[in-house]
Order: sequence, then C-alpha cells, then structure tokens
Amino acid sequence: MRFGIIGAGPIGTIISKKLVKNGHDVKIADAREIERLEGKEIAGIPVSVEDVITNIDVLIISIPLHVMPSIRNIVDKAGEEIIIVDTSNYYPFRDNKIEEIENGMVESVWVSNQLGRPIIKAFSNLLAYTLENKGTPEGTSGRIAMTIAGNDLSQKHIIMDLVNELGFDAVDSGSLTDSWRQQPGTPAYCTELTKEELTKALKKADAEKATFLRDKVIEKFSAGLSHKDIVNLNRETYNS
Repeated sequence: MRFGIIGAGPIGTIISKKLVKNGHDVKIADAREIERLEGKEIAGIPVSVEDVITNIDVLIISIPLHVMPSIRNIVDKAGEEIIIVDTSNYYPFRDNKIEEIENGMVESVWVSNQLGRPIIKAFSNLLAYTLENKGTPEGTSGRIAMTIAGNDLSQKHIIMDLVNELGFDAVDSGSLTDSWRQQPGTPAYCTELTKEELTKALKKADAEKATFLRDKVIEKFSAGLSHKDIVNLNRETYNS
C-alpha cells in the first residue's frame, strides 16, 4: 500500500519504520516545512506537506491537536478515496484548551470537523515504546491490542488489517462518537491490554471521570519513570 504521514514525532516516525520494513511505500512530511525533518530518524521518503497527499491510499496524521486546523488546506486537496487516520490525543497543557472538547465534544469528532473529512481513529491508545517494541505475530499468547474507531466499516477494516500486520490485535471500538472510550483517562488508554481485556476496558470507560484521571496521571508523571512504570501508573489510575 501507499502511505503518506504528516508528523515526524515519535508515533509518526515509528509507524513509518514499521511500514517500510513491511514493504509499503511511505512518504513523510512535517506539517510546516520539509527542513524540519533533517536529522530525524525517519523511514520512507521525506517530502513537503503539499506532496505527501499525492499518489497514496492512506494518510496518517500524527500531530498535536492544536496544529490540525493548519493542515485543512492540505487535506482539502486529498482525493476522496484516501483513508485518513488520526493518531492524536488531547492534552490541554500542550494543545491549549479547546472549548468544544472541554465542553464535551469527542476529540476525534473535533479533529474530523477541523479537517472537514471522515477519519479513522487508530494508533492512539499505545505508548510509542509499545508500538515500536511490543508487536508480536498474530496468534501470540498475550498479544497487545489496539483500538480502532470510525464510521466507515470498509475503511476501518483496512486499518484493522494493517494494525494486525504491524504486530497488534485490533479491536473495533465503535463509531467516531464512541472513540471517547479510548481517550486519555480511560482504562483502554496506554495500558497494554490483550484483545479480550481491551474489549472489557472500553465498556468500563467513564466519561465523567476521564478528564480528572487524565490530569491525575499528568500530575504524577516524572522524567524518571520507566516504560513499565508509566503503564502501571496508567493501569492503577484509570481503573480506580
């Protein structure tokens, strides 16, 4: 398949490496200018953001939420047949407070509105380390699972197959409106669960508690935490 990626942060670069390793054609762009890719460990072909949407099947957007409105003009030029995947999560300390989300709009619905296109929500409930290092072959006992949300079933199934190819079980988490169940602050978020565990975690999500629990984790977060520490912190807090 042919992929374009906007965003060369940890998630975007890891996805690019895994896709290239699996034989896919990949182009990657910074949301601002191509020079910002210099010195980064990326796979695929570095291109301008204007060129990243040409001759692709899937566009993966991996940028902070507050940057989303700035790429609307690029997405407007993408072919209608292109599947658009959003990997982002909302954090007010980074994205500034977005009033619609603060007032209850689902993060991915807001992103879809900003881009003016339907999207598939994926690669958003695993830590970068997990995505890079913990993928395993299909059928492996204890295989970690990833949530996939969206309104277009055919597009969602394509991305679910891709997730499986990259080393993770895929769990259909419902429509885009349902994707709040995998947002930060919920039991499904960055807790490294199996398919069965993740399915149960989605059902346990509490919209009223999620924001509080998300911020509680941020307060406890420190630079000295190991990956295992972070997963355990998430598990303990989001299941409280």
